[in-house]
Amino acid sequence: MANVIEMLEKILADTKKVGGVEASVIASRDGLLMASNIPSSSARAETFAAMSATMLGAAETATTELGKGIPDRVIVESEHGKLIATGAGPKALLVVLTDPNAGLGLILVELEKAAEKIKKIV
Repeated sequence: MANVIEMLEKILADTKKVGGVEASVIASRDGLLMASNIPSSSARAETFAAMSATMLGAAETATTELGKGIPDRVIVESEHGKLIATGAGPKALLVVLTDPNAGLGLILVELEKAAEKIKKIV
């Protein structure tokens, strides 16, 4: 189990190297924290994971009900930053918090790669 956690933490560390990424978590689909890379001054990782899973789950339910399929990701933008939640297989999700001026292009590409790695591990 420790090896799995170390692998997940490595993925988060690599994700944080992408310009603009300030914090990240990997959580189960029901919101249980699996790994985090959040500065100690930020909100608690457990709460961040749980609320992000709820948000992504609600978006998936809404789009499925409307016949539009499952969304690739949910992006929430505010003046203080962007929160991006994406599925990482049927058991996990990856969530990052960026600074407000971060460009989404490279971040989304790297999140997709990270999500594929998580999917293989979990």
